[in-house]
Amino acid sequence: QKVRSIAPEELAKRAEALIKARDDVNAADTANKPADLAIDLPTVKPVAAEDSREVVPIPAEDMTLIRSIFGIDTFYATEAIPFQDGAVFNGNLRGKLEPSFEKLTGLLHEKVGDRYRLFLIENQESRPTIVVLPSSNDPKPMTTSQKILAVLLAVGTVATCFETAGILQGFDFYTAPQRLSEVVPIGLGIVAVLTVHELGHWLMGDRYDVKLSLPFFFPTWQIGCFGALTRFESILKNRNVLFDVALAGPAAGGILSFAMLLIGLLLSNPTSQFKVPTEFFEGSVLVGTLARVVLGNAVQESVVAVNPLVILGWLGLVITAINLMPAGQLDGGRMVQAVYGRKIASRASLATLILLAIVSLVNSLALYWAIVILFLQRNLERPSLNELTEPDDTRAALGLLALFLMVMVLLPLTPSLAGRLGFPTL
Repeated sequence: QKVRSIAPEELAKRAEALIKARDDVNAADTANKPADLAIDLPTVKPVAAEDSREVVPIPAEDMTLIRSIFGIDTFYATEAIPFQDGAVFNGNLRGKLEPSFEKLTGLLHEKVGDRYRLFLIENQESRPTIVVLPSSNDPKPMTTSQKILAVLLAVGTVATCFETAGILQGFDFYTAPQRLSEVVPIGLGIVAVLTVHELGHWLMGDRYDVKLSLPFFFPTWQIGCFGALTRFESILKNRNVLFDVALAGPAAGGILSFAMLLIGLLLSNPTSQFKVPTEFFEGSVLVGTLARVVLGNAVQESVVAVNPLVILGWLGLVITAINLMPAGQLDGGRMVQAVYGRKIASRASLATLILLAIVSLVNSLALYWAIVILFLQRNLERPSLNELTEPDDTRAALGLLALFLMVMVLLPLTPSLAGRLGFPTL
């Protein structure tokens, strides 16, 4: 029979709706009962007949074993609700959060092996709830067709990186392929930033024994690539893991990009290869300020000669910054979800999409990225096994720093600030 996958938070919400409906029906009998003494429900049929035929509920013997893991020193389960192919356990967390979670997880493994997963989440009343789901709901590895798609997108990204390199030098590479040698350095430089970004995710994932899918790149001729979507193929232990894996990619790619930009500015001189208008630097508070500090009065000219590394660094920072936007499954969205929780992450995603929609009125790049997020990356990550333990203050500070740098890269200089920095004004 077919097993339907259901997110733990949805499972908890729908189970709570069942509890409320039951309480309404039995109001006369339960009006004076405290919430912690709710009647145990051994069986519930919350779905229509056609849905229940597609679901294999937890067998009675397994349910008995699962119930046995709870105790007065960890989580005192007052109610067990079989639902779909899992179960919701309402009750009271009696022990300290993390030790209790570890003990319950260990007991579940002793009783039923790897056949079930225990999720410690927060319900709509902000109370701890345990959801047990069969391991058949775990993320699935990539299919062959998905791997082929990932490879094709990677090849397409190399192609658009070469096209971007040509456009930056004033020609269309695909109408002048004989100029390959001119586009290879910058094209491969963009690819290097993307590779380091993804390598950061993979190395951090390996540290936590988290499997990641191949990256699905989003090629674009404007900047070479928007970045990539990398899906988790493992259930994450806690929100710390989500944060660390999400931050590792932009941290690696961002550091490389900033190093390229800084070294490029230091190497720039009047004989440098690229001639860029000063408006190039005014498109970013961070880049413009750094250029003014390093290049000095050179930014007062209408055209500035720069080393190619400046272009690479700028592109790399833009790619890193747009992936740090706090939306859905972008790196920034995952970080916000890890630090502030699912409710704040949902609101941040909506706010980001609205902002991109407004900016898209004057910038086609924002429109394209908004569409990508809306259709491919708007959903939050599935909950980790322990959703209640929040990341520490250090991670929270790093998250805020990353979001601040994202704004500084994407926010253009205002005319007044540009004037104060010495950029030519109209």
